[in-house]
Amino acid sequence: MKALIVGSKGQLGRGLAATAPAGYEIVGHDIDTLDITNRDAVEALVVAEKPDLLFNAAAYTAVDLAESNEEAALAVNGTAVGILADAARGVGSRFVHISTDFVFDGRAGSPYAPDAQTNPLGAYGRTKLAGERAAGAGALIVRTAWVYAPAGGNFVRTMLRLMAERPEVRVVADQIGSPTYAPGLAAALWTMACKSVIGIHHYTDAGACSWYDFAVAIQEEGLAAGLLNQAVPIIPINSGDYPTPARRPHYSVLDKTSTFAHLGGPAPHWRANLRVMMAEIVANG
Repeated sequence: MKALIVGSKGQLGRGLAATAPAGYEIVGHDIDTLDITNRDAVEALVVAEKPDLLFNAAAYTAVDLAESNEEAALAVNGTAVGILADAARGVGSRFVHISTDFVFDGRAGSPYAPDAQTNPLGAYGRTKLAGERAAGAGALIVRTAWVYAPAGGNFVRTMLRLMAERPEVRVVADQIGSPTYAPGLAAALWTMACKSVIGIHHYTDAGACSWYDFAVAIQEEGLAAGLLNQAVPIIPINSGDYPTPARRPHYSVLDKTSTFAHLGGPAPHWRANLRVMMAEIVANG
């Protein structure tokens, strides 16, 4: 069995390679070896490799930059998804695509079901929604949120750095969602893909919090793990106090009921996985 991972050097791409089931040959490509907006290049690669599974873990993720570069974001998040999906169908591969909570507007008062009405607030969300549609009916599409891992650029690593460098940190407290540990997401994707699950599903770690709550937990777990030497004040602020080019949903908790049924149980709580990540950083220096 063979799996082709596009976006293999990102947080999720590395997680997919690390959690691959026994017996799978992994072929990884990233922006330095494959232009996923180039149909000829994608088709040539997929025909040559003939993977059983094609994971699209690549994305244009610069949410604020997308506001002034929507065409570039759409090329990667929308058009390229259709190219990858077409190539996968051409050789009989199952296609797995990763989407985002940003397809919702954040006005809900309870977790968003996979079939809830979408209404992106900005360019990033619009281009990711275009990608969902381009993936096609036979694809497995999994929306996720607030992804982090021991390596790469993410909120957890940024907070650890700022808490070590600054006398205080200010963190938005009026945006609510669910953190997601990339290796856990990767393992869930493998399980669902190997069961030939299709359609739109949601996956994050269990539980919900604000970015402020997440930051407080990061400091507590960082201190306990010895990654921080002392605590600093964490100041809760409103989104309006930290204006950004892109609007972000104030509430983007996802309903994972269907996903957890396929997985045989819920994901770990986000706080438990945060502790796992801290231990991983310590273990790997």
